[in-house]
Amino acid sequence: MDGAREVDEPDLFDATGDGEAAEPPPRRASRERRRNRKVLVAALVLLLVPVLVVGGYLGWLNHIITDNVKQATLLPDVGTRPTGKDGDVVAQPEANGTNYLLIGNDARPGDTGSRSDVMVLVHVPEDRRDVTLIHFPRDLWVPIPGRGEAKLNAAYAYGGAPLLVKTMQNLLGTEIDHVAMVGFEGFKAMTDAVGGVDVNVEEASEGNGKVFPKGMMHMDGETALVFVRQRYQLSEGDISRGKRQQAFIKALMLKALSRETLTNPLQLKDFLDAATSNLTVDQNLDASTMRSEAFAMRHIRGGDVRFITAPFSGFGTSADGQSIDVVDDARMTQLGEAIRTDELETYE
Repeated sequence: MDGAREVDEPDLFDATGDGEAAEPPPRRASRERRRNRKVLVAALVLLLVPVLVVGGYLGWLNHIITDNVKQATLLPDVGTRPTGKDGDVVAQPEANGTNYLLIGNDARPGDTGSRSDVMVLVHVPEDRRDVTLIHFPRDLWVPIPGRGEAKLNAAYAYGGAPLLVKTMQNLLGTEIDHVAMVGFEGFKAMTDAVGGVDVNVEEASEGNGKVFPKGMMHMDGETALVFVRQRYQLSEGDISRGKRQQAFIKALMLKALSRETLTNPLQLKDFLDAATSNLTVDQNLDASTMRSEAFAMRHIRGGDVRFITAPFSGFGTSADGQSIDVVDDARMTQLGEAIRTDELETYE
């Protein structure tokens, strides 16, 4: 009508309020569904990328361990059990923790023959809340199956790791579950891989171009190697050297299990590579078991690691003139029972 004001009718498709036509409801719903799917896909990608990266990294570490670790027949024949002095088999309780025998071989370039310079029995209790490392001096005078009496490290020279395991099992009346062998050069490589370790020097010494003042000292691999090899510079010879080896192993273990190492992908990779490149384990110890054990012990801290030296009553001379460490039979029996019953906290 002429002269009348037109009234705009509302556009049903104008959902914006600015006069632009909006999409019909079905089309708008379809576009929102597509947009939501894109958002969901993007979110999944953001979530999965870290998982895939971590998974790939763990797969890489698994490959390093599996590829590097060597297995060998280090345990005695199946069915070999600890026997007491009477020749009877010593019964082993169920669920009594796990015993690992760590053998360190200090074969230098040009050396011939085999010798075990480090013999440490590592007892991991069933609850995995702590760990006890027991150093066995190599000069302990002990019965060796089929060989009579000799120094403990002679068992390894006579029959390798299986005979050493038999000897120690009978000495303690306790079964040894697994064996790991590592050369001293392996300890050197592991130390450098974690950027060195802080070791408590109980007795000052010097030699081979190194000076070890009493107290805490940061050591690289080369320095640590001199530290654990020294013997004649120390007050109690092999006994003092064993204490040094214990202090070093503790420092290396704590550094390897530290947050600093475990949260540093490259350092962790380098350490595992160094450790496993120089590692030989028994025929029953696989990579999966090692990973599970390491994961179960991830909360171990300095106060949870205890060191013991296998008991001896003093020094002596064998019938053939060798300088020996005399076993304290009563205390060794107590130690064996404490390990066997998973009650090492009761052993003083």
